[in-house]
Amino acid sequence: MKILFLSENFPPETNAAATRVFERAVYWAKWGHQVTVITTAPNFPHGKLFDGYKNRWKQIEQMDGIRVVRVKSYISANRGVVRRSLDFLSFFVTGTLAGWAEPRPDVVAATSPQFFAAVAGWAIGAARRIPFIFELGDLWPTSIAAVGAMKRGIALRMMEVVELFLYRRAAKVAALTQAFKRNLIGRDISADKVAVVLNGVDLPRYSPRARDAALAEKWGLTGKFVIGYVGTHGMAHGLINVLDAAEILAPMEGIRFLFAGAGAERDMLIDAVQARGLENIRFLPAQPKDAMPAVWSLCDVALVHLRDLPAFAEVIPSKIFEAMAMGLPILLAAPKGEAAEIIEGHGAGRWVAPEAPEELAAAVRALAEDGEACRSLAAASLAAAPAHSREVQAREMLAVFEAAVQL
Repeated sequence: MKILFLSENFPPETNAAATRVFERAVYWAKWGHQVTVITTAPNFPHGKLFDGYKNRWKQIEQMDGIRVVRVKSYISANRGVVRRSLDFLSFFVTGTLAGWAEPRPDVVAATSPQFFAAVAGWAIGAARRIPFIFELGDLWPTSIAAVGAMKRGIALRMMEVVELFLYRRAAKVAALTQAFKRNLIGRDISADKVAVVLNGVDLPRYSPRARDAALAEKWGLTGKFVIGYVGTHGMAHGLINVLDAAEILAPMEGIRFLFAGAGAERDMLIDAVQARGLENIRFLPAQPKDAMPAVWSLCDVALVHLRDLPAFAEVIPSKIFEAMAMGLPILLAAPKGEAAEIIEGHGAGRWVAPEAPEELAAAVRALAEDGEACRSLAAASLAAAPAHSREVQAREMLAVFEAAVQL
């Protein structure tokens, strides 16, 4: 099968969409399919080009059997509505033009976020008369409104109109959660059109390992019980509440909180820690993908945190599955929903209410003081990982493509 896939983010960027698209595409290429990914020059999240790349109109590279076509875009940091919108719109234009110029594929797929990548996927599919698959990674514009990035008004209403148009025109929608599927069915999208392909983890990359001694020494984590938040520090994550919990636990010398990643609120969080004089929090900058297992090795517990907004009850953060593969207990602070069902169903961790620092601090203290409970949760977490492997997800997504071609 000839697969054309659009994703604004792709390695060496390390956000969830980039990782998900790449790790599945590696399997497709290995299984003999021709895979082309249209993306941008890597610059996320800081809006700065990665070393060795230029923002050219078109540049082509091979990556693990995948043909990667990088197109020019307006580059901006991951903050600010106007500049980010220009970023998204520019990829819609250049990505669409690049897709029209490609040899005719059997299917075209696009992932959200970002929303306008999906618009480009539809435009390519319509012009080339090939099935378009919409991978629904986030409910835009619902999530934008939820975090207050945009006020409700004509712009959001127009996006909702386009969103429903894309669902209806797609040959198939591949939703990352059951909740997303229920949402679409409730908006009169046929259940037969929507497949659920849960997120996953690349098991060959992640596995339990001893704490990286040099890294632990460098960041003052040797001999500490470490609660690790690994991922984007954004408006959706409510990480100021984690600082509140850390402040409550400040008298417990043996506990440290680790933040690893980048995002729109990272600088604010660092400033807040300095203003409060907290010494039990460490911030690691964003790391390349190959370094992530070493970063995870520093953690005794993986923290997954989202704001207390109804939209986030429908989200399953991908870091859950990486933590499972690393054999880490998971502490989830998010609205009760599908993510909590997965974690509690596997016995892989504990759930606490979001934006409740006292409850989060109590859960951290309990885990730090109960080594046997931590070991039990860790074993269950590791045992759950194979059910969520990226290979399983790649096969399920490929089945969606094949079903679309047969329509």
